[in-house]
Amino acid sequence: MKTANDLVKIAKAQITDVSLAQAETACRKADVIIDVREPDEYAAGHIEGAVSLPRGVLEFKIADLPAVSSADTDILIYCKTGDRAALAAQSLETLGYKNVVSIAGGYDAWTEAGKPTTASNNGLDID
Repeated sequence: MKTANDLVKIAKAQITDVSLAQAETACRKADVIIDVREPDEYAAGHIEGAVSLPRGVLEFKIADLPAVSSADTDILIYCKTGDRAALAAQSLETLGYKNVVSIAGGYDAWTEAGKPTTASNNGLDID
């Protein structure tokens, strides 16, 4: 039987991570930045311009994002440490999205590097 950590390891081997050094450029290039953490995590702080789309509803709500117009949409995805983002990126690729990348180390690495964040609530209403 596999564990959640096994699934994350498999996902990380199949997806594209951008390094922290490449992350700001990847943010500028992305058509959409998706924060897959829980709404309370997002509200406490997130990358500017990111929309909140928690991992648990990602596959059901991704098409609701106006910026996601085709399989060629450039999507940057992140979570707290990179594990949920790896699973999310793998899932989006399974759905047919071709240009999905995640930030290696996630939001924790981003903030530890002193990169800019915001706490405004501009996420997607998932109710």
